[in-house]
Amino acid sequence: MLVYAALIVCVAMGIRHTFGLFLTPMSMEHQWSREVFSFALALQNLMWGATQPFAGWLADRYGARRVLWSASVLYALGLLGMAYSATGSGLAATAGLMIGAAQSGCTYSVVFAAMGKLVPDAKRGWAMGVVAAAGSFGQFLMIPVASGLIGGLGWFGTLLVFAASAFLIIPLGGALTKGLAAGASGHGQTAREALGEAMREKSFVLLIGGYFVCGFQVVFIGVHFPTYLIDKGMGAEVGMTALALIGLFNVFGSYTAGHLGGRWPKRHVLAGIYAARSVVIWGICILLGVLSALIHLPIDERSLEARRLATAA
Repeated sequence: MLVYAALIVCVAMGIRHTFGLFLTPMSMEHQWSREVFSFALALQNLMWGATQPFAGWLADRYGARRVLWSASVLYALGLLGMAYSATGSGLAATAGLMIGAAQSGCTYSVVFAAMGKLVPDAKRGWAMGVVAAAGSFGQFLMIPVASGLIGGLGWFGTLLVFAASAFLIIPLGGALTKGLAAGASGHGQTAREALGEAMREKSFVLLIGGYFVCGFQVVFIGVHFPTYLIDKGMGAEVGMTALALIGLFNVFGSYTAGHLGGRWPKRHVLAGIYAARSVVIWGICILLGVLSALIHLPIDERSLEARRLATAA
């Protein structure tokens, strides 16, 4: 069952992490400003977050299988609509609202809820770490694939391929939820009562704040980092490689975090992760500023030597 959960997240999150590569070609094709594409993806993430509680409620009430299947179809339709969008409002409706809602039904909230009923308590943290690592592996795998497909088929053809790929969630969801009954949780609570109980827990509220920061950083980097590097004078392949490496190393990080969460207090592990991430992001900003200055130096013997040193670094 763990394999099916990992594959679902790998497909759903792998496609999601490639959207930053579409910013430049789609904006150039339709003569959009960057704000048009950025707004659609910002709306996507807001929709993803806003609809996850409802996706979880539907999974509890009607079963995770139906939610996964419905989300798969909506994901494919959203990608298809994104390919045919010729206006900013169309892009916002498809890449933003439709894909955002679809992601809430085929990513962590529903998959983790199903796993929680299938995996023993003692192994739950480890299992969730494995599935989270699968999502990061999807990023590592799909970003080079998307870059190659965009180079060969163009952005339009690539979105059609991804739309077809989204249907893989249907058989995987059926295999994951085989024999899993709906309505197995809740202890007699309504959705409002469960949410009220959670909001009275300080740890839950703090966790929401931490996830807000996490989502802001991850999405900002995924959407804007490749184009930012192009603006700094670097090739498109640099951004693609950087995002793929983020996904690769996050595989090990997610697995390790899941393992450490079973041994140490989870709040300490989370605090360490967020602190380290902040330091690294500051370091990247400083380093890119230095590299950009070196790249744009006047061409003379001294600047060439500085560029060779920067490239070696």
